[in-house]
Amino acid sequence: MNKLIETFRIVYETRNFSKAAELLFISQPTVSAQIKQLERDLKTELFIRQGRKEIISTPQADILYEKSIDLLDGWKHLYQEIQNAEHKMFTIKIGASHTFALYLLPGLLIALNQKFPKYNFKIQMLNSFEVVNALEQHTIDIGIIEKPLSNKNIERYPLLDDQLVLAGNPDIGPWLVREGTSGVYYYMNRYLEENNIHEPMMEIQNNAIIAKLINSGFGCSILSKRAVIDVPYQDLGSDYLRKFYMIERSHNVYPEINNCRHFIQQWTKTYQEK
Repeated sequence: MNKLIETFRIVYETRNFSKAAELLFISQPTVSAQIKQLERDLKTELFIRQGRKEIISTPQADILYEKSIDLLDGWKHLYQEIQNAEHKMFTIKIGASHTFALYLLPGLLIALNQKFPKYNFKIQMLNSFEVVNALEQHTIDIGIIEKPLSNKNIERYPLLDDQLVLAGNPDIGPWLVREGTSGVYYYMNRYLEENNIHEPMMEIQNNAIIAKLINSGFGCSILSKRAVIDVPYQDLGSDYLRKFYMIERSHNVYPEINNCRHFIQQWTKTYQEK
């Protein structure tokens, strides 16, 4: 049943049997057969086929998808607990947005390892929207983001402040900007509009590259003050003071994740007070 549910989840998300087969590394007829088997087991239709490729989910499929994510996640954690029982190991997956990942996460990981030496940690660096999506898809357990995103299935906790500055020389350019789903994009766009700036732009989907270019004397951008090294910058004040937030799924039942969350909250509080 677990295999059938996993196949169903991929088909539901891709709305395409062939694409699902590619992602699962099985044949398209196998995907179709597994979905038909699941429909027989549940005695209901999950997808309406329209033509050779297009499929539409039924209301029953929508319900199953919402529940199946929790089922699969619970099974993975249960499997993990059984496999690691001898060593009492537990894996926590953390997704962090770029600025936090580059300038704060290394120190946090050292502290986490010291506090929880028997935990395994898996780390991803993503933009804020990608962190939320990863949490919703259960590919991470804890997220750290740079904008106040949330939804009904996610709990959000404020962590610490991050001052944004104008780094580099705006008279030389070009303007180095992040993609629209990044945490800093809102502030960058706001600054450009407020100052009626229409200069050439260079979009770069990585904070480290932008910071390195500016620190090398090329371009200008709105950056975290933490990213600025030995280059001129203008402090933009409280209007450009943002917060980092930690997010997790609502109704988390794993004490290990709760322990980790509480520790991160305490660590960032101590860090802010330094």
